[in-house]
This record gives sequence, C-alpha cells and structure tokens, in this order.
Amino acid sequence: MAVVQFMVSVDLSVVNVGLPRIAAGLGFSAVDLTWVIHAYALTFGGLLLLGGKIADRYGLKRVLLLGLAVFALASLAGGFAQEPCHLVAARAVQGIGAATLAPAALALLTATFPSGKARVKAFGVWSAMNAGGGVLGVLIGGVLTEYAGWRWVMFVSVPMAVGALLLAGRGVADDLHTGRSGRPDVLGAVLATVGMILLVFGIVRTDEHSWTSPVTLTSLPVAVALLAAFVYIERTTTRDALIRLGLFANRSVAGANAYNLIFGATMASAFYFVSLYIQRVLGASPAMTGIQLLPLALGVIVGSVLATKLGYRVARRTLMVAGALIAAVGFAWFGLISADGSFVTDVIGPSIVTGVGFGLCLGPVVSTATVGVASHETGTASGLLSSSRQVGASVGLAVLGTAAQHRTGQSATLEALNDGYALGMIIGAVLWVVAALIALTVLPRPSTAALAR
Repeated sequence: MAVVQFMVSVDLSVVNVGLPRIAAGLGFSAVDLTWVIHAYALTFGGLLLLGGKIADRYGLKRVLLLGLAVFALASLAGGFAQEPCHLVAARAVQGIGAATLAPAALALLTATFPSGKARVKAFGVWSAMNAGGGVLGVLIGGVLTEYAGWRWVMFVSVPMAVGALLLAGRGVADDLHTGRSGRPDVLGAVLATVGMILLVFGIVRTDEHSWTSPVTLTSLPVAVALLAAFVYIERTTTRDALIRLGLFANRSVAGANAYNLIFGATMASAFYFVSLYIQRVLGASPAMTGIQLLPLALGVIVGSVLATKLGYRVARRTLMVAGALIAAVGFAWFGLISADGSFVTDVIGPSIVTGVGFGLCLGPVVSTATVGVASHETGTASGLLSSSRQVGASVGLAVLGTAAQHRTGQSATLEALNDGYALGMIIGAVLWVVAALIALTVLPRPSTAALAR
C-alpha cells in the first residue's frame, strides 16, 4: 500500500515541471496545455466516490489490482503519445485508474490494521509515502525532464505500478474484501460522478475563466444542483446507496473530512506557490527546483515519524491540532518571503516547519476518517476522504491562486510576483488555524481507551 500511495502522489506532481517541454514536444497551445493537469484532476476527483463503492461491492484486492493495471497501461500510452489529444486521453484514464485504486488501497490498510500500535505505525508509513511522493514527484519530474526527456514523466509510473501489482498480488490476502449484494444505486452514482466532475471542472478552469464568467457561473450551479439531487436520491432510494448519509452523523468521519478539505487546499497551494517562487523569483532551473523542495519532503517524513512515535500515547485529535498549528506557523513564515531572498533565508526554514506540520497530522486524519465505520463501508469512507482532499486541492488552489494573481496584478516584476505568492501563503496559515478549530470542536474528545486505538 505504501508503494501504491507513493505512485499516486508522485503522479500528482511529476508532470508539472515538465509542462513547458511537453508543450514544445507535442505542439500544445498555452490554453490546451492545462488539460494535461485538468484531465487527471477531473476523472480522479469526480470518480473517487464511485471507486470507493465499487471496491466495497466487488472486493478490495480485486479492484486494487484492476486499478493498478489501468494506471500502468495509461502511463505507458501517455509516454508514447504523438498528439496532444493522445496525452490528454492517457491522463484521463490515469485518473480513472487512480480513482479506482486509491480508495481500495486505503480501505485495505484500514482492514489489515484495525487498531493498536500496528495501525499507528502503518498509517505513519503511509502518510510519509503519501506526502513525500508529492514533493519528490517535483524532483523526479525536474530531473527526468531535463536529462531524459518529458516522456519519462509518464513512463516512470509504469515500473511502480507493475511493482505494486506484484506486491499486492502476493502480499494482500484474498479474503480481505467487503463485497455486498443488492441492487446498485445507478442514478445516484451518475448524479454524484457528473456533479463532482462539473464541480472540479468549474473550479480548475478559473485559471482561464474568471469566477464571474459564463463558464463558471454555469458549471458550478449545475454541479451544486446535481449534488443536491444526489443527496435527495441517497435519502430516499431503496437500492444500495452510493454513500450512506448516516456516515456524516459519525463525528470522526465528518470532522476528518472537513479538516481534510483544508489539508488538500493548503498542501496543493504550498507546492504551487513555493515551486513558482523558487523558479520565477529566485530563478532556479526545473531540476534545482526539485532539489530545493526536498526540505519540505524531509519535514513531512520527520513529522510522520513523530506522529508514529507519539501516536502510541497521544490522541489523534491532539496530533491533528498540533500539526495544524505547526503548519500555520510554517505558512506564516513563508508569508515573509522577499523578492531579493534566497533558498537559505526564505525557503529551507519554513519548508521544514510546514513539512513537519503536514506529516504530523496526515496519518491521524486518514486513520480518524474510518473510526467507527462498518467493514462493508470502509471503501466508501476512504473514497469520501480522498474525494474531500481532491476537491479541497482544486478549490484551495483556485481561490488562493486567484487571490495571489489579484495581488500581483498586471505587473510581472519580481516584487509583484513575490507579493502575490506571499499573500497566498498567509491565507494558507489562516486556513490551518481554522483546521485546528475544526479538530477541537468537531472531533470527539478522546477517552483513555481510545488512545490505544
């Protein structure tokens, strides 16, 4: 499961640094190039709930292996792309594979380690691979793009997916599944999937179309209407609902997903703003940008190790509050970046602090999201958690990116760019304070017995 999560996390960021070379190699226009990112985000974010339900119904291991196979084939096809449409289609299929395997992988982790110290350690390893993969993806993407060619940012996922297939085939027990009978809620699945895709589409396209443009003002209300219809169907259907709304009565599920929205928003924004600051303000190359993001990855690993060691005797809620406040300090420190700064004075310190905050709360929030959830709904709960992070990343990056662009204005000077990135990070610090309040007020107060779980 660690290899699976590392692969998915790498794929979320490995393509970003190679976009200019991809555009030159395949002849993408500036507008069409964004679809290399959006095609993956749309299918991944839009299909996560459905992927979790499929895993619950047809078996976790079976769906995981299928998702890995789809992901590997799509990555291979993307590496051989000859036209822009070929690469966009491959990225979309990658998103379908990821939306299938991610909930199954997390549900398998939950089923394999239901409680105790083993669960704490397992989620610590998982969280380090999850966040570390996102940062290392930038490094891998920069090095591959500069020295091997942009096609390798797609090819690199193939050996990881094949390796994960072999490991899961041998290491995951066949009876670790939660298959259910009953008629599936097809209408609910269609409404949720289309609604989520339109929601993500409307948000991610704000980089080209403003929040008041016809595209945004059409797609977002329609998405909200479809999701509202989905909620109504789920409340009234006699079929096997895509997601049981009673899950949200579980304070752990509700609180973890609200917290996770902010986690996704701020993590995506941190990668985005820091990467742009290093490249556009400090003037680093793609490969050097990846290297200079390593302190953020190391901070995540340190935070994950601390969460594992402290998790044996400290409540998950406490770790989530502490992680949120530490991350808030890191983001506020990033808000002090300057146009004439350097890696040593402006990047390394806040990167380590922010990374430790990320790592400290990542494992606990994932573990909390499935507390008290029945075994036949672990895939659904895992898909919901993955979906909340993906939606949070899309919403957060759009909102913070718009705020940064507004502060920057029409000027492309280093000072203007720096001020925009700094504002985005300061808003991120405020969001982390909100996350700490959510953990304190929504999550149930831990009991002495709960610490052992």
